[in-house]
Amino acid sequence: MTTSRPAAGGGRWVDVDPERLTRWVDGFRERHGDYAQRPTDDGLLLAAFDGATATLYPPPGTSLGFDLADFVEAAKAPRRTGLLLARKAAVAVGVADGARLIASKVDSSYVQSRTAAGGWSQQRFARRRDNQAKAAARDAADLVVRILLPAAAGLAALVCGGDRRTVDAVLADPRLAPLLPLRAERLLDVPEPRHAVLVDAVAAARAVSILVRDPES
Repeated sequence: MTTSRPAAGGGRWVDVDPERLTRWVDGFRERHGDYAQRPTDDGLLLAAFDGATATLYPPPGTSLGFDLADFVEAAKAPRRTGLLLARKAAVAVGVADGARLIASKVDSSYVQSRTAAGGWSQQRFARRRDNQAKAAARDAADLVVRILLPAAAGLAALVCGGDRRTVDAVLADPRLAPLLPLRAERLLDVPEPRHAVLVDAVAAARAVSILVRDPES
């Protein structure tokens, strides 16, 4: 898997499977020539002599490498990752062992979206929707308790995806406090969580994120 998307402030983000990372770096050298490398606070910078740069950020739960060989080895190392995908009333929870999903559960609850009524009807709708959203968050937290808490001691990281506000509401459950230190900064951009989306998220959670900036013209 290799995907690309624009980066804020210029350049682009490229997500690369750890197994393809060496090939990607070889392509970077072919396009831009030799490069110098140095570790940063949270990644590894490749600075080509033509002015192009590629900053490699390791997958969640991975230790930083001091050079490219160490970085690649760490990124490819087997590890277990927890996954929590949530968007509105849909949630998908899983445990991945390397690239393989070994435990999962997907669920959805009804949350009313909107109404055209105003006044008291609008206020009643807002209260009803708020109660539905809270109930959906509790149900989602129950799934996380069942799937992720028993595996927490062996997880290298918890990778979340979907709507940040919904994810935050689920993880606000006090029972999930042991998972909070494992939560990665990376938030996966996923559609409504389903089993197929959860399977795809395993690869996204393992990917090396690379910020590429081309030489200035």
